[in-house]
Amino acid sequence: MGAGTIFREILSRKGLVEAMAGHSPLSAMLAAEAGFDAVWASGFELSALYGVPDVSIVSMTQHLDMTRAMAERSGLPVVADIDTGFGNAINVLYAVEQYERAGAAAIVMEDKSFPKVTSLIAGGRQDMVRIEEFQGKIEAARAARRDKDLVIVARTEALIAGLGQEEALKRARAYEAAGADMILVHSKQKTPDEIEAFVKAWDGRVPIALVPTAYPQMTVARVRELKKVGLLIWGNHAIRAAVGAMRRTFAQIRRDGGIHSVEAEIATVEDVFQLQGMGKVKDDEKRFLR
Repeated sequence: MGAGTIFREILSRKGLVEAMAGHSPLSAMLAAEAGFDAVWASGFELSALYGVPDVSIVSMTQHLDMTRAMAERSGLPVVADIDTGFGNAINVLYAVEQYERAGAAAIVMEDKSFPKVTSLIAGGRQDMVRIEEFQGKIEAARAARRDKDLVIVARTEALIAGLGQEEALKRARAYEAAGADMILVHSKQKTPDEIEAFVKAWDGRVPIALVPTAYPQMTVARVRELKKVGLLIWGNHAIRAAVGAMRRTFAQIRRDGGIHSVEAEIATVEDVFQLQGMGKVKDDEKRFLR
């Protein structure tokens, strides 16, 4: 069963796929351990991991390699954040082919111009491409996929760019007409009101995907009440949790002049060994090393 088929089966069975952000195989494995349905291969998180801005600096190869590793190590369907598709529709043809081969269950592509600027930055440049151009990119994505179950999610940034509800709905309808399997709509408002208004006004047949990073009041229960949302992405919490934990630990070691105070607060070496599969290594050594 292909990754896209697994994703669609989860959606059919549960009515909502919950995806936790990841930026590494380890973070993807921890998402699986926590019981999430899928992993969001986040461009923002990977950019942060490399210590660079989320402005199309991380290459497709870097993101693709990490997506492949996350799919292999976690066993979860991976939703790949491919930003603007790494160029025009011709680039999209190649990108979708490569991400499908890497084991992605879904790709999310947004309607901003390349290079993009991260959505939630205050005062950021949010240039949009023409609707017709983005429809061509969706059609290219559909043409490139070998497995028709690979999920193509079209992300509109109309609300992020301040273009309003009607423009967002207009773009969403056009993207559905071009063949998108889902519509992701994003907002940087601090409450869910703008997003809830969009979802209630949505008259298309395909499900909506949400990333409630800026409006944490949007719980799973509240999303289910909307009845039109099929994918809920917790968009950047893995890297933010990692940054917070490392800062606290590093600062404590500096204050104490040693590691004696932090040992009880961090994962044990044995815990990390278990995540790495060292038990199997020991068993294999006994079996095969002579």
